[in-house]
Amino acid sequence: MKLMNKQKARITNKSKRLALSVIEREDLSMAIANQALKLPVWECSYYHLFLPIEKFAEVNTEYLLHILNGKDKNVVLSKSNFETLSMTNILLMDSTVIKLNTHDIPEPIEGIEIASEKIEVVFVPLLAFDEKGHRAGYGKGFYDKFLSECNPDIIKIGLSFFEAEETDFNDISETDVSLDFCVTPKRIYSF
Repeated sequence: MKLMNKQKARITNKSKRLALSVIEREDLSMAIANQALKLPVWECSYYHLFLPIEKFAEVNTEYLLHILNGKDKNVVLSKSNFETLSMTNILLMDSTVIKLNTHDIPEPIEGIEIASEKIEVVFVPLLAFDEKGHRAGYGKGFYDKFLSECNPDIIKIGLSFFEAEETDFNDISETDVSLDFCVTPKRIYSF
């Protein structure tokens, strides 16, 4: 079996993502949200959701947010600390003010902090993933660190415009946290 390193997958998928038009990204994001409805996760209470970084053409999670709000779920957003490479979890409320940080990541300015252990489902951003559930993010380790602080039975769901890499990543580290599912516009991968 051929292997691929995560850096190559990052570069390839970042350029593929940026090549998508805004309309294509919106259609694919809606398809991902519709696929996500088939996941066995909707009985939980606390869901961590990332807000998309526009300049990186990430999956628009607004459609998932509508689903979560419609199901009356508690939605938690992260606030990043680039000095410690850590995230604080803030409960999304009607009064929550979202602002771009210095890295153009939309995040809450302030709010009620939710302990990582309380979160049951995490929708995880990624650039690429393989068929074993390993993901390639942006390489800073924010989500790996955050997920390692959560309950061991937390459900980790990647969201991707593209299907799994045909080759496995050969540079998985012991701090990498694998996904349980990955949702694409066409299917749900279960690991």
